[in-house]
Amino acid sequence: MRSTAIAIIGAVVLGGCTGVNYEGAGLTPIPGSITYRGQPHGSLTKSPIGWTFPHDFTDQFGRQMEETYIIRPDRTLAIVGRQYRPDISRND
Repeated sequence: MRSTAIAIIGAVVLGGCTGVNYEGAGLTPIPGSITYRGQPHGSLTKSPIGWTFPHDFTDQFGRQMEETYIIRPDRTLAIVGRQYRPDISRND
């Protein structure tokens, strides 16, 4: 009986960890972001909902950026992560 209760609690906790949140606006686009001037005109019908992908670019200050996007159920993109990549060519 006790092992069954522990298994059920473990399944609930694990299920909560693997869920993907499609809600919210995501991060605000900056120049260079795919969604900076609005959503892309191309259709994302072949990509699965919840799929994430990276986008690398140089921002307006010359820094290397990497953004991570997710495809929402309505087929729009949301920025879910952004980080600056170190510039290994500079010796500061």
